[in-house]
Amino acid sequence: MDFSRWEIYYNQILADFGYSREEDERAALVLSELLAERTSSTDELREMIEGEIVTVAGDAESLGREIDSLEGVVISADEATSVLLSHDIIPDAFTTDLDGRIEDLVRANSQGAIAIIHAHGDNMDALKEHVGKFEGRVIGTTQAEPFDEIHDFGGFTDGDRAVFIADHFGAEEIRLVGFDFENPRKKDKNLETKARKLDWAYVLMRSLDNERIIFPSS
Repeated sequence: MDFSRWEIYYNQILADFGYSREEDERAALVLSELLAERTSSTDELREMIEGEIVTVAGDAESLGREIDSLEGVVISADEATSVLLSHDIIPDAFTTDLDGRIEDLVRANSQGAIAIIHAHGDNMDALKEHVGKFEGRVIGTTQAEPFDEIHDFGGFTDGDRAVFIADHFGAEEIRLVGFDFENPRKKDKNLETKARKLDWAYVLMRSLDNERIIFPSS
């Protein structure tokens, strides 16, 4: 994802939610310092994803019922990782802004999953508290302009960011499992905000104009 292309959407998201670009950039600097000299190469993601079927597991309430649909390389979105672990499945990678179950994310990372940790203006405290717990392979991302070893592959929520990563690294096909763009989970604290984020996730995935992305049929 070329940042100049992504920035068009990023600016719209900032305006829609009232987020601060400066705070996003500060968080990215925090993550960069926390990951100094221990970040993994993105070549590992390319070797894992390029030319492969990738299933992105979202954390909709339907995921548990759809678990048998997982195929190929599996990238889970934050809390979906906990669902996979409950079925004895370790994803190949996961995206997280650290608002999921940290002990499960750390466990998955220790068992081989690449942790793709995202920095944004609202999670600086979580970054400082938890990043050091991840002892496996870790890659840092931002939604602001990338620098050094902090990457921006595109994407806003954990789910659509995983899709952008699969697209960026040349997946042969991207299948979505555990996605419900119309119905936020009942446990989400702010259903209105979550619904808007799901709207953005859908718009952003469609912006890729990639026929290889297989959306849920309903």
